[in-house]
Amino acid sequence: MELATVALAFLLAALAAAAAAAATPVNKSCVTGSAGASVSIGYGGAGASAGVGVSLGGDAYRPDCPLAEEIVRAAVENAVAADPRMAASLLRLHFHDCFVNGCDGSVLLDDTPFFIGEKTAGPNANSLRGFEVIDAIKTQLEQLCPQTVSCADVLAIAARDSVVASGGPSWQVELGRKDSRTASLQAANSNLPAPTSGVATLVQKFTDVGLSAKDMVALSGAHTIGKARCTTFSARIASVGVSAGSAAKDMGFLQSLQQLCAGSAGSALAHLDLATPAIFDNQYYINLLSGEGLLPSDQALASPAGGEDIAALVADYAFDAALFFDDFAASMLRMGRLAPSGGRAAGEVRRNCRVVN
Repeated sequence: MELATVALAFLLAALAAAAAAAATPVNKSCVTGSAGASVSIGYGGAGASAGVGVSLGGDAYRPDCPLAEEIVRAAVENAVAADPRMAASLLRLHFHDCFVNGCDGSVLLDDTPFFIGEKTAGPNANSLRGFEVIDAIKTQLEQLCPQTVSCADVLAIAARDSVVASGGPSWQVELGRKDSRTASLQAANSNLPAPTSGVATLVQKFTDVGLSAKDMVALSGAHTIGKARCTTFSARIASVGVSAGSAAKDMGFLQSLQQLCAGSAGSALAHLDLATPAIFDNQYYINLLSGEGLLPSDQALASPAGGEDIAALVADYAFDAALFFDDFAASMLRMGRLAPSGGRAAGEVRRNCRVVN
């Protein structure tokens, strides 16, 4: 169904129940995720009190654009149905946005002759995807509610809906972000964790933006969906068959990766989670315990060298999907509160997510 048709259907329904909509009680119904965990949906999602505090709320668009979240949800569901990998791509866009001067939509800005954005940064170039999905959502929103819903909020909602569309938990997205008028190529190159990072570096990267080591382990679970190029995990397979550094339990896994990447010049893609690649579950952590984490930065989390607390949390999530779902939702909320260093007063609501107004 085309977005315009979806929006029209929602609009008619909203008009018929407009008076009741504002008084609708919190939806505390539950669904069972793919990993068997019961998680709240709708406005009964997870809440979190920690994090970098900014003034956000769940009802920011109810008065002026009550269908905003429905429009985003419909677009994300369609995009993921057409390309399951898109769920991970949209989730990653939000992460890469928030880690560079807060969640302000800066990652969406295109370069111009007088402006260099973040898309060409090392962690983003030829890697980030999903921009066209965000563009389509923003176009629909501008038609119904001109200059009301920020691009930064679209990213936050789309990230949540991507997780849900893949079988993962839901949470109430806090809304009210503004879009930046600037971007930082330098910060994008320095703030985002590399796939070769060790645990100490990962913890420091998260601490630098106001998040904890626990947030780092929980948010790393996003790698239960998506794919990565061979260039990002070449360090994991470089010594296979050369040294005794790889445990026997993961030797077959690493050899299969070698075969996949051989002759591809690093461009071949591998599933981050080979067992359930398109399902958001806790299989990522189970893989780590088996030595089958794809990225070096992933497998490092289960290593005793990374610290007992980190390894213990990996084990907890591997054995308790509900705990992972709860902690992931709470950490997504904390990350979503990361604000630009200068505050949100200087921001705007872009008409086009790729350019400032």
